[in-house]
Amino acid sequence: MHKVIFDTDPGVDDAMALLFLHNHPEIDLIGITTVFGNAAIETTTRNALFLKREWGIGAPVARGEGKTYNPMRNPTDWPVMIHGHDGLGNIDVPETIDLPVDPRPAHRFIIETVRANPGEVTLIAVGRMSNLAYALKEDPEIAGLVKQVIIMGGAFDVPGNITPAAEANIHGDPEAADVVMGAAWKVVVVGLDVTMKTVMTRKRLAELTTKNGKHLKLLSDISQFYIDFYGQHVKDEGMVVHDSCACIYLVAPDLFTTRPGAIRVVAGGIADGQTIQKPDARSFPPGNWDGLPSQHACIGIDAEKVMALLDETLVR
Repeated sequence: MHKVIFDTDPGVDDAMALLFLHNHPEIDLIGITTVFGNAAIETTTRNALFLKREWGIGAPVARGEGKTYNPMRNPTDWPVMIHGHDGLGNIDVPETIDLPVDPRPAHRFIIETVRANPGEVTLIAVGRMSNLAYALKEDPEIAGLVKQVIIMGGAFDVPGNITPAAEANIHGDPEAADVVMGAAWKVVVVGLDVTMKTVMTRKRLAELTTKNGKHLKLLSDISQFYIDFYGQHVKDEGMVVHDSCACIYLVAPDLFTTRPGAIRVVAGGIADGQTIQKPDARSFPPGNWDGLPSQHACIGIDAEKVMALLDETLVR
């Protein structure tokens, strides 16, 4: 069993990824930590509690700080045109959910859970890297106790999606992302190079819903607004399943091709949030990538098999 803490900003594609983690028989979801991004921290935490209640998820929810690693960064507008005003596709999520939040802030929940399960916990982070960076700042030694970190974010050999240079999750807190990429733990970055090749069509989601109406009806309702947005970006009428790809990597890494090398994140200027890898196979003069751990960037994917595994797991 893979013990997982899911660091998330629900978010439509986050919801699909959460259901995948909950349903997969080889995954033990031991915690959900919330971060700002697709909506404000109050909304993403409320949404995590809502999905926990509706899908019967046992994992505790811990709320993040709701601020960037660099406090001087100005907050950005929430992407309501993508995820809706409630963060879950404008399905009128209740204002309050009668479930408790873990008393610890998200970064401390991560620290204490990792220390209680040394070498066993995988962190899957599909929003800003803020919680992970705060955890490293408070307790740098956890880097040696985490099994691995899987990130949905970044763009290496393709353009970004929030600027030509940057992917949205990294762009939202690039200083935090740079800290996380440079820490002494194993990081796999599942970014736009591969996620843009995975599309859940409206038709496909409707067919899946007939096989598991209880859980997938809600997921389908949440996803319609997102699919409408993605109509301008994908050929088929569907949505790109960014966050699910990071979760699928955990159980099926053989469906991805990765490239090793140190990774840095640009902080500031017109390339703010850009992820740049120094491949291990290339030699360069001395520079700012030297002495950093070699991390893995996903550059290839078997999209058909990834989508088949997603289908199979969602309908369980």
